[in-house]
Amino acid sequence: MAKQEPNSVVSDLIGFLNAAPTAFHAVDEAKKRLRSAGYEQVSEREDWKLEAGKKYFFTRNYSTIVAFAIGKKYVAGNGFHIVGAHTDSPCLKLKPVSKVAKGGYLEVGVQTYGGGLWHTWFDRDLTIAGRVIVREEKDGSVSYSHKLVRIEEPIMRIPTLAIHLDRDVRDAFKVNAQTHLLPVLATAVKAELNKVVAEDGEADNDIQTSGKKSNEKTTSNALKHHSLLLQLLADQLGCEPEHISDFELQACDTQPSIVAGAAKEFVFSGRLDNLCMSFCSLKALIDATSSDRNLEDESGVRMVALFDHEEVGSNSAQGAGSPAMLNTLSRITHSFTTDSKLLEKAIQRSFLVSADMAHALHPNYMDKHEQNHQPKLHGGLVIKHNANQRYATNAVTALIFREIARNHSLPVQHSVNVKLWQEINAGLCGS
Repeated sequence: MAKQEPNSVVSDLIGFLNAAPTAFHAVDEAKKRLRSAGYEQVSEREDWKLEAGKKYFFTRNYSTIVAFAIGKKYVAGNGFHIVGAHTDSPCLKLKPVSKVAKGGYLEVGVQTYGGGLWHTWFDRDLTIAGRVIVREEKDGSVSYSHKLVRIEEPIMRIPTLAIHLDRDVRDAFKVNAQTHLLPVLATAVKAELNKVVAEDGEADNDIQTSGKKSNEKTTSNALKHHSLLLQLLADQLGCEPEHISDFELQACDTQPSIVAGAAKEFVFSGRLDNLCMSFCSLKALIDATSSDRNLEDESGVRMVALFDHEEVGSNSAQGAGSPAMLNTLSRITHSFTTDSKLLEKAIQRSFLVSADMAHALHPNYMDKHEQNHQPKLHGGLVIKHNANQRYATNAVTALIFREIARNHSLPVQHSVNVKLWQEINAGLCGS
């Protein structure tokens, strides 16, 4: 059988996934793509001077991004056509004090983020990625900069206990997030031989032997995090370990996203919930505004909002539950009018699609889906329904979505996942 190569869209998705190990990286990749497509970055801290027919974007916390294109026929009070998705995924995030040493091993303290399947993190080749706040000194002044970091090679692992030491593990393995999920960074012996880490908790060997003057900031960081880890980050960033003021890092699987399966029909990847929808919505907006002619007859505003912190409730300053969306609609509307009532009209004339991943039918767990609502791969787009309004779908919005799909010859499926929401309400898993 001839080898089937993935099409350009799939290859583009794979590239996006591999460029986005964290929400910060996902937003950074989105920024690059938007800039290449002619979008101008604006700041929420500044006044906006918007023009019809132009394209803009802004970021919040470097982990949320909103992009919009204003139609040339837009007037204040016209509606917004929005697709919303999210940039975050369940993961293991490093604790503020991550330094753990026991049994002759250096381990990294982590905390669970979102409703993850934590047993799947065992025995994987792990690294770290995220953002680092770097202290910079120039001409006697001090400033702080936000920098993304990603160590490519595997540096950590969460090893499973040998079967010989736990014969009952086959029957019931329950993960204790505080004791079982500590990634192993190195052995203390190896670190000591490399003159990197001291176990006395007072000062690390690299501070004592590097010939550089120790300071309060350096000692503080060394007490909170292994010097071996700080040195790895500093090497990646091109700075000194003592210049690392703080960071938000998470463990990441080093295995890349790929197109796989015997017929090359699957995407094997983590973080598909919800980087897949982030990619699709972003690509749709860019493709739909690739030429000035695309906005010639547009009377509304085309928008994509990729939010952070959906996995933990969306209630942060950069989550979908924040005022970010309303603020954006308000600022765009008020850039073209002083009539405050037009914003209310614009909202009622708008349509928002919340794009998130659906759970396809699992052939080994058929009973987890209702008989009449079993979304299948290759079956088309999925419209989610919930009588208790966990999803905002109603007859009108579902009809609009189906008609748009029909006009583009796209099949549509329906999902009602009562069991999932029963578990969520009981606090057993994340959304």
